[in-house]
Formats: sequence, C-alpha cells, structure tokens
Amino acid sequence: MITKILVPTDFSDQAKYAFEVACQIAKRHMAAIHLIHLVELPYSIFDSRKNPDLPEALYFLKLAQQNFTQFRAACGALSEGLQVSESVKFNSVQEGIEEYIREHQIDVVVMGSHGSSGLEELFIGSNTEKIVRNVEVPVFVIKKQHLNFQVERFVFATDLENDTKQAMLQAVAFSRFFDARLKFVFINTPEHFKTTEELQKRHTHLKSKLNLPLDNLEIYNDLNVERGILNYAKQEKADLIGIGTHGRKGLAHFLNGSLSEDLVNHAKRPVLTFKI
Repeated sequence: MITKILVPTDFSDQAKYAFEVACQIAKRHMAAIHLIHLVELPYSIFDSRKNPDLPEALYFLKLAQQNFTQFRAACGALSEGLQVSESVKFNSVQEGIEEYIREHQIDVVVMGSHGSSGLEELFIGSNTEKIVRNVEVPVFVIKKQHLNFQVERFVFATDLENDTKQAMLQAVAFSRFFDARLKFVFINTPEHFKTTEELQKRHTHLKSKLNLPLDNLEIYNDLNVERGILNYAKQEKADLIGIGTHGRKGLAHFLNGSLSEDLVNHAKRPVLTFKI
C-alpha cells in the first residue's frame, strides 16, 4: 500500500515529469505527496556565532518557495485535490533524502533523471544513481513526460539468486498494486552463460523459497545484461522495468559490479528499483 510518495525536485523539466507521475499515482490510490528540495551549503553558514542572520540560507529558502509555486503551477491541475507538502532541506541530496524517508515513513520515491550521456551524465545522473543505490524504499525513475501514466506490462529482471527474494516479492506486490501483468526475465549472456539445467535448478529452488508459481519467467539471450533488459522490455512493450539494487555494487547485484546505473540513465521506459 502506497500512502506517502516523496518527490525530490530541482525544479527541472525532469523533476516536473516525476511530479506529474506521482500525482497520477496519488490520485488513484489516495496517497500524499511530499515535495523536497535539497540545498547544499557549507557547514560554516549554519554556525550562528559567525552568521547570526543566515543571509545565504534565508535567500535560498525564499528562492525555493518561489520555485515551488511556479513548479506546481507548471504542472497544471494534476495536483488539485491532493495533499501536497513542500520542504526545503539544507543537506546533501543523498543524506537529505535518506533522512526524510526515515522521518516521514515514505513508501516510495518518484524522481526524474535526465538520461544524458558523456560528461553531462556524470554530473546530472550522479544524484539519481546514488539514490537508487542507497535508499531502502522502492524508487521510480522517470525519464520523460507521462500525462497518462499506466502500467499494464511490468518486466522485472532477476538473477534467480536467494538475495533477490525480497525484491521479487515487492515486484509482485507492485504488479498487483497497478493491476499489471508481471513477467520475470533472466538475461543470459556469453560472458556469464548459464545452462538450461542450472537455470532450472535455480528456478525450482526459488519457487519453493518464495511460494510463488514463477511460471511467468523467461530466459532472454543477449550480449550483456543491460542490453538484454532493454531489448526484452522493448519486445514485450513493457510500461515499466523493475530491477533489484545493491548498495555495494551499483544499481543491480546481478550485473557483477558493472556500470549498471546506465540502465537508469539510458532506459526510455520508467524504471522501478528495489533494494536488495
């Protein structure tokens, strides 16, 4: 059950797209939305003995409040009738969001990603990648505008290992939440090829642990995992891609430590991440 949605915003177009999606989810499921803007300032600014009036902090606070007004106006009527709160926090993006999630018992984060490439990606995509790797709640990553956000086909990529059990159960719960058709996929690659017999053993073992039929599992062969997920999602005309996240190894545990945040940055479809 989703009752509280957190939307981090830098007031960009991508953040607006995320807020629009959050509004649509909130309206269908009677959830509250928490908008948060993070401002990173030097710690010395908050030493009242040196800066009694906090002029820089007050300036950024007032600017953020103005931006919130313009931001919500730009989203039109989508937020009308919804419970929307606005917060400005003086903290790093990662720490500020993690702290807010704990304090307000947030159920899910919806955030935008620019999906740029080259040097621009290193700066723009880094905050999104940090969030999906480290927060404990599921994270929707929205890449473009969805004025009619519907999830009818949901693809979740799995390595069939025991540590993905919880993420797979959450994927099942979200598929029911959206009334979507869920398909699990294992991406088989030349570098980490698994035989049919080995995959059948993993499948049988996981079925018994999860107490789920898992009849909707497919094996898809491709040159690498990221490409396989994207190609399979395209083939299935998926509305949403799901994947487990691992804090120590980038976005996905089964990507063996590769630059798996590329999936979030490059997937045209929305991505939903679950912490392993």
